[in-house]
Amino acid sequence: MAPRIKMNDELIAINDKIEVITGRVQDDVKKAVQSIVDRDGDLARSIIDGGDDVDDMEDEINEACFRFLATQAPVARDLRYCISIMKMVRDIERIGDHSEDLAKFTLRLVGHDDPKELIDIPRMADMSTGMVHNAIKAFINRDLRLARKVWKADEEVDELYRTIYEEEIALADQISTDTEACIMFAFIAAHLERVADYATNICEEAVFYLEGEYMMED
Repeated sequence: MAPRIKMNDELIAINDKIEVITGRVQDDVKKAVQSIVDRDGDLARSIIDGGDDVDDMEDEINEACFRFLATQAPVARDLRYCISIMKMVRDIERIGDHSEDLAKFTLRLVGHDDPKELIDIPRMADMSTGMVHNAIKAFINRDLRLARKVWKADEEVDELYRTIYEEEIALADQISTDTEACIMFAFIAAHLERVADYATNICEEAVFYLEGEYMMED
């Protein structure tokens, strides 16, 4: 097999693994939020217990990158690709950690009432995981425009986070509401905001991989 063809095949294989781990953590975040909405302890525990799977996938991707570096001696864009992948997979694994933390809130919320109808929290989860999906898509498809669009979308998530946080803290001051639950929902929103932050990190790595610098503005 020609060296360049072999190199491309290895890059494709690594991309496939990235898509698998990303899909997994996206699903876990959504399921964790659904477990909160439904107070589904069994679903929450399944996410917590599955955390090692994500760690194993991270290790597998890092090993593939190290093999690629050792056997292919990449330069320029291919070298930046490997560097970016190893940074990205660390952030993806951290998203998995946040899904576990979110699931743990389900267990802590048992016996607590929702301070308000849960609309914004699931919406924020959809926005954050959508950003992660599109950030990975931008990286794999070498789509700079999409990477910068996703990076800018973080402002919307930040604004929603501030709204949720302020509402929950205001509710916590009311005698008729469950103060502990309000505080927990403020923390839940903070976890989802961090998921969106990791998506912006991935976008920055996409730009570095393709352009050799972290220049996010057009």
